Amino acid sequence: MNDEPEVAVLRLGHRPGRDDRMTTHVGLTARALGADRVVFGPKASGSADTVRDITDRFGGPFEVEVTDAPKATISDWSGPVVHLTMYGLPIQDVQGDLRASLDGGDPVLFVVGAEKVSFDVYERADYNVAVTNQPHSEVASLAVTLDRLFDGRELDREWADADREVIPKETGKRVVEPGGADRHGDAGPADGAE
Repeated sequence: MNDEPEVAVLRLGHRPGRDDRMTTHVGLTARALGADRVVFGPKASGSADTVRDITDRFGGPFEVEVTDAPKATISDWSGPVVHLTMYGLPIQDVQGDLRASLDGGDPVLFVVGAEKVSFDVYERADYNVAVTNQPHSEVASLAVTLDRLFDGRELDREWADADREVIPKETGKRVVEPGGADRHGDAGPADGAE
């Protein structure tokens, strides 16, 4: 990857049929907003395949891992472990500490739960962090936290080895092959393009 410390996201838990879309969105959000890697548990291989496919098409670097022992990822982690929970401390109170850890060369692991997270995760975490102490989506929590960590720099990230690239437009959709050739062409106004 690079010489900077790793930012990884662990999706802890996955209920097949119920969490498929949300687990996939945790991985896609991690990828799009600056993390280097996502780790899924053994029941989330479908989500892992989807995130790998997106990375192949839209570029990387980004790693996707499936583990049989997700809690070992937490216990073996060599840097700060950040558990995202609505019961935690406000992100604005700890974002400086998290940035300092990265600047100091420590890898940071963000833990995003699915079903009820066991108390040992709260105890092992160096930080239990909330973006608000109100019920909300774990995907929103991850997105806000990564944006706070990177101070918006992740929004200008360059992607390597992309099969396609989205060209920003005020109205409509445009996807091109790297180098500018239209992949799907511009669509007419009826289907959302100019």
